[in-house]
Amino acid sequence: MFAVHLMAFYFSKLKEDQIKKVDRFLYHMRLSDETLLDIMARFQAEMQKGLGKDTNPTASVKMLPTFVRAIPDGSENGEFLSLDLGGSKFRVLKVQVSEEGKRNVQMESQFYPTPNEIIRGNGSELFDYIADCLADFMKTRGLKHKKFPLGLTFSFPCRQTKLEEGILLSWTKKFKARGVQDTDVVSCLTKAMKKHKDIDVDILTLVNDTVGTMMTCAYDDPYCEVGVIIGTGTNACYMEDMSNIDLVEGDEGRMCINTEWGAFGDDGTLEDIRTEFDREIDLGSLNPGKQLFEKMISGLYLGELVRIVLLKMAKAGLLFGGKKSSALHTKGKIETRHVAAMEKYKEGLANTREILTDLGLEPSEADCIAVQHVCTIVSFRSANLCAAALAAILTRLRENKKLERLRTTVGMDGTLYKIHPQYPKRLHKVVRRLVPNCDVRFLLSESGSTKGAAMVTAVASRVQAQRKQIDKVLALFQLTQEQLMDVQGKMRREFEYGLKRDTHLMATVKMLPTYVCGMPDGTEKGKFLALDLGGTNFRVLLVKIRSGRRSVRMYNKIFAIPLEIMQGTGEELFDHIVQCIADFLDYMGLKGVQLPLGFTFSFPCRQTSIDKGTLIEWTKGFKATDCEGEDVVDMLREAIKRRNEFDLDIVAVVNDTVGTMMTCGHEDPNCEIGLIAGTGSNMCYMEEMRNIELVEGDEGKMCINTEWGGFGDNGCIDDIRTQYDEKVDEGSLNPGKQRYEKMTSGMYLGEIVRQILIDLTKQGLLFRGQISERLRTRGIFETKFLSQIESDRLALLQVRSILQQLGLDSTCEDSIVVKEVCGAVSRRAAQLYGAGLAAVVEKKREDQGLEYLKITVGVDGTLYKLHPHFSRILQETVKELAPRCDVTLMLSEDGSGKGAALITAVAKRLQQAQKEN
Repeated sequence: MFAVHLMAFYFSKLKEDQIKKVDRFLYHMRLSDETLLDIMARFQAEMQKGLGKDTNPTASVKMLPTFVRAIPDGSENGEFLSLDLGGSKFRVLKVQVSEEGKRNVQMESQFYPTPNEIIRGNGSELFDYIADCLADFMKTRGLKHKKFPLGLTFSFPCRQTKLEEGILLSWTKKFKARGVQDTDVVSCLTKAMKKHKDIDVDILTLVNDTVGTMMTCAYDDPYCEVGVIIGTGTNACYMEDMSNIDLVEGDEGRMCINTEWGAFGDDGTLEDIRTEFDREIDLGSLNPGKQLFEKMISGLYLGELVRIVLLKMAKAGLLFGGKKSSALHTKGKIETRHVAAMEKYKEGLANTREILTDLGLEPSEADCIAVQHVCTIVSFRSANLCAAALAAILTRLRENKKLERLRTTVGMDGTLYKIHPQYPKRLHKVVRRLVPNCDVRFLLSESGSTKGAAMVTAVASRVQAQRKQIDKVLALFQLTQEQLMDVQGKMRREFEYGLKRDTHLMATVKMLPTYVCGMPDGTEKGKFLALDLGGTNFRVLLVKIRSGRRSVRMYNKIFAIPLEIMQGTGEELFDHIVQCIADFLDYMGLKGVQLPLGFTFSFPCRQTSIDKGTLIEWTKGFKATDCEGEDVVDMLREAIKRRNEFDLDIVAVVNDTVGTMMTCGHEDPNCEIGLIAGTGSNMCYMEEMRNIELVEGDEGKMCINTEWGGFGDNGCIDDIRTQYDEKVDEGSLNPGKQRYEKMTSGMYLGEIVRQILIDLTKQGLLFRGQISERLRTRGIFETKFLSQIESDRLALLQVRSILQQLGLDSTCEDSIVVKEVCGAVSRRAAQLYGAGLAAVVEKKREDQGLEYLKITVGVDGTLYKLHPHFSRILQETVKELAPRCDVTLMLSEDGSGKGAALITAVAKRLQQAQKEN
């Protein structure tokens, strides 16, 4: 028993001594966590450099855009061919991707050798050989005379400008075919395939093996957004935000970046990490000074590193009693498979003895222990370096997503990772230690990168087909110059119908006289009360106007109008309004003071004087009974009487559009048009009295409230209305009415978007074909979301969070489509506004007999104020359709309430002038 213990002690002591000896010799190969974190930071800096347009040329990590923008979503299906060139063998594969939902892939493949004379010969011969192998594969499987989409896995650094093109930057591994560098490999292969008249193949995608690995794993796990290969060579790819990729136009969505991390350190960044052994391996390689990171990690070099270390240790008398064999002197005699065998858990030592004996050496027990430990240090360093670079990528993903904690999957492939018994475990452990705030799953790519190329091709086919369907829907909202000119012409005709006595009743644009006959001239002064009713809020204002300096001070209070009041009885609505006025007068200490009052009432009214307005019909969701056909000023007076607390001098009832024009007219005498682009849509302008047949007199001007929201109610713009507009109209409170408003105003744009999203989801083009309950809910997609989603400052991540608030679980691709839909709907709205505005400015120019008109338009409304692109598109459209009009759009800062006070002040001034006359 004592002898057994003694032997065990001797063996463990021997082992300990040998390990210490090797540790001392390979001290520089052992990397602490502190060093790994430093390498991680260096790699992050290199990634940033590679992504920048100005810094990319000098970056060692090239960060090549792959133009792969989407990962599989499970709806891919069809038959695809795939080729894989990059390793020791060349592979042809036929992939059958199943019908939707089943995520089933069937594959048939064949390996072909890659002889040295082919891979180091002439480039055209290499591609002829590939084409011959493909033709052979198709012939043996009866696939000729049938068209196939094909994906090419090409595992060498390429610069891509599209998915189906790749300029070879440099050969790596053992490849050296002449005349291929700086040419498009897809063109080379296409040219070679044309020699085979009986095969019909369309190369849709060129991908790197790393990308192929990521796509293969992403088909099984949607969380997979990183691919890593640790085999003959080493590389990684990941999904990067487009907004961070300077090398590619556009900011929307994500794109897979092929890091080409094998070249990390080629600029000297890793000189303090590299050892004498690394330098020796580099000098003896096909590409000295290149791929330095790869030469410290990958399977092509790991065995050779071990051989160099063992030779140096033997020369130093630390191994084999100082004896060396000719095999130990021979390059390539120790391969990575030998390293893997020597590190096996139980039979590792026996394997080591056998391998060393085969090399013509006579190893002792101590030698075997030392050699095994050399293998461990070399392969552990490889795993450590990979882990540091991968941790940098994971950190970047987490920061891009602005997450405290990231959940993600890394697709893994490569012979070293697969065959080495300890490698995966070591890599996983170190990665998790370096990025404790990332929950990482490592998924082995079972069928390699070739299946991935087929998956990229399948995704490209799916995206292509989906894109066509989405573009078809968006095209319905793209108005041509001719269509806009047609809208402008029809709007102009409706203006004429509305102004003429004979045609007024059949006109859809009512052209209502407002009896506002003058603009502010700067002499107005006094205190005025203003009311503003036109949306879900009601405002009461006290406006103090001082003459001369055009100075206006305002005090206001906003009151909500509950839905039950908006859609209750007329008496309840006006009693509520008077209650709000009473609250305001109390609040301001004005009870008992009789002030002139202007009432902004933003609904179509027929006026016979400035203080009389008969409601034609409710719009914007109001439905209070017993109001249509009644004078709203009388209804307000009656409600004040019922309350019997105060009396007010109601001087003017005005539309919010007129109020907006007056507010801006107070600042700019050139302002003669008012425009509202908010909950509702309307426009007013100063018309020559001689053109207004509904009112007596030909002298001067009067403001006309066009009420253009009803334009098209006679069917004249049905050619540009879509099925989505019809759905929104059918679900509205007033079907068939206010058609132009329903295509342009804030109350309806979000609802149009919702209808489009439902249709696209039903077609399986959005949200994985799942219509959430929230999406089915009318009004859920408010127009304010359009403004937020279309904001240039908003990253897609924030768009996704807006959609999540709406119960829509969206992918990155979904978010892009939603943004496009919002853009199409709002752009059409702005263009239609522009066409209407162009009609009125051209009319004014012609009426005044001018060659060129300079005019200001006062604008108000949340859509105009909050939407990031609305005002620009509106302005551009007016410029295109009315080139002889110089139109300035002026935002009404203080809203239509101030306008009501100014109209009241102007009316008082004109009344006074009449009295004096």
